Amino acid sequence: MATTYDLLILGGGPGGFDAAVEAAGSGLKTALVEAAELGGACLNRGCIPTKLWLGATDAVDELAAQAKMRVATGSVDIDFPALQARKDKYIAATRKAMGMRLAQLGVDLVAGLGRVTDPGNVEVLTADGPKTLNYRNLLLATGSRPGGFPGVIADGAKVLDSTGLLALAAMPKSLIVVGGGFIGLEMAQAAQRMGARITLVDALPRLAGAEDPEVSKVLESVFKRQGWDLRLGVKVASVKTRGEQAVLVLDSSVGGGEELEADCALIAVGRRPNTADLGLEALGATLTGAGYIQTDANLLAAPGVFAVGDVNGRMLLAHAASHQAHYVVERLLGHTARPYASGPVPSILYGAPEVFRAGIMAEEAKALGSSVLVSRAQLIANPIAQAHAATAGFVKCVWRDGKIAGITAVGAGVSRLACFATLIIQQGWTREDASGFMFPHPTLDESLKAALLADKEAV
Repeated sequence: MATTYDLLILGGGPGGFDAAVEAAGSGLKTALVEAAELGGACLNRGCIPTKLWLGATDAVDELAAQAKMRVATGSVDIDFPALQARKDKYIAATRKAMGMRLAQLGVDLVAGLGRVTDPGNVEVLTADGPKTLNYRNLLLATGSRPGGFPGVIADGAKVLDSTGLLALAAMPKSLIVVGGGFIGLEMAQAAQRMGARITLVDALPRLAGAEDPEVSKVLESVFKRQGWDLRLGVKVASVKTRGEQAVLVLDSSVGGGEELEADCALIAVGRRPNTADLGLEALGATLTGAGYIQTDANLLAAPGVFAVGDVNGRMLLAHAASHQAHYVVERLLGHTARPYASGPVPSILYGAPEVFRAGIMAEEAKALGSSVLVSRAQLIANPIAQAHAATAGFVKCVWRDGKIAGITAVGAGVSRLACFATLIIQQGWTREDASGFMFPHPTLDESLKAALLADKEAV
């Protein structure tokens, strides 16, 4: 007799894996279907390998900062093949540990591409042929892939997406980056630290266009000082491989169709959900925008079918996927009947400088109405920032009706503020709460304190 799973999960990334672990650990009969590797894009082709690159190269920027203070000299030489080998070894070991964890909990891991045939049934194309799995509840957590648009698509030769760049055997001497969001900025920083000359092109008029405009100004100032060629507010007509070079052609309305050449080009223009050929029409699920699965207040895409993470388009962050997955399992266990609420969602751009944000920005707060004030503190006054000779940046607080509603920070090491700042927003601190809390000294947290206690100004 065929097994009917309490929870069948499509996708073994952060959302799918965490849901499987929690569901099985709570006694639900669980199966996880994964078409490629456990860990999804985050572990294998995204945030984790990128951070291994950045972590290994941090000393390059740190030494450069101290050299400007005339207190240190020298050089940092990165062994790129060794770094790539370490990256691959770490990722493989993590995948192995994930598989062992699933086995310990009794999760049935099915390797193959899953597709819904009708409500209650999924067909998986395995190496041994089609296999049908039955379910009571289905969780769609199939993640996303690098995006592109006509004329600006990775060709796998000299024009690469983030997956292709992370798999290189040697770092190019010059790199064109198309896209000034988090993916493009993090990978460009790592590449520059390893010797690449960076040209960055974006149709938006500023870097990190989803962040506070003041953040963009700091990023642009820092990267220009590092020698980046920033082409902002310009459109790209095409990017293609020509011989041994990547050639980018600007839109003819800008610069007369100017051509830019480099050893490689990185296409970092966002991501697209993996929702094609899932058989969602059999469920009555609705796709929106670029193919995101529409979900209701309970993360339901159809009766008994949930969607979490990148595929629902709410927030393309690994920790958001895991948080949503926890809610789904809690709902299945009968531990909650409330609509899903994310609370303040922290996001971080890594590198030097870093960008941290949680809650809402000033313009978002204004759109919600009510009284909006901001307060800020510059990192130049912070002893830890001074110690690291990295003083560019600030912490900015957004207040609504006398309570903290959002915090944004840009500068070296500001990711250290993430958990504390998010809790402050979640708890709705007032100025009095901040003044009564003991902040340790000397720490970067003191800049957060200074921002919370600084004079407020109207937006």
